Amino acid sequence: MATVDLTKSDFDEKTKSGIVLVDFWAEWCGPCKMSAPILDQMSVEYAGKVTICKVDVDKETDLAARFGVMSIPTVILFKDGVEAGRQVGFAGKQGYVDLLAKVGV
Repeated sequence: MATVDLTKSDFDEKTKSGIVLVDFWAEWCGPCKMSAPILDQMSVEYAGKVTICKVDVDKETDLAARFGVMSIPTVILFKDGVEAGRQVGFAGKQGYVDLLAKVGV
């Protein structure tokens, strides 16, 4: 399973149930490019347990503002539509694994 691109039109629908990890990123962001293959790999490893999504902050400025994303990459963990954790900056795979552990994954 690959990562899912989100827009403001489908964000609430796709994050309202289950565990969803959302990566706020931009094409020009070096650390975002480092995290992309890790998140792609994790989307396969955690298939069926976690949905991993991406939000391009340049295209979805309203979503970035709504969640107070001031620097990227920012990864926000949602459980049943409610923010359960957040990682600002590139923390490598272990940082994302630790974030998921907050909700028992």
